[in-house]
Amino acid sequence: MLEEVSELIGLQVYTNNGVFLGNINNLVVDVENGLVEGVFVGETNPLLVEGSKAVSIPYRWVQSVGDVVLLRYFPKRVSLKKGATASKSPESEKKVSTK
Repeated sequence: MLEEVSELIGLQVYTNNGVFLGNINNLVVDVENGLVEGVFVGETNPLLVEGSKAVSIPYRWVQSVGDVVLLRYFPKRVSLKKGATASKSPESEKKVSTK
């Protein structure tokens, strides 16, 4: 069980289909409310993210955290095409930003 939010850094991230996405290398934190809003995954799987670019994943997409992080949702493929919109989730439009 995690005792500090910093323990998320370095954990492996997998999609809901069990495909390895990458490792968490940073967090997006709402300091005022003490909440993790998202995670940054660097050097991503090129099968999932074009160019293996780093992506920011909303924390609401995280299903569970333990020895690894399992996502409840991740687009089938993240493309870097200019002017293209991000993939849509079943819940609503959700964007994955790349760095």
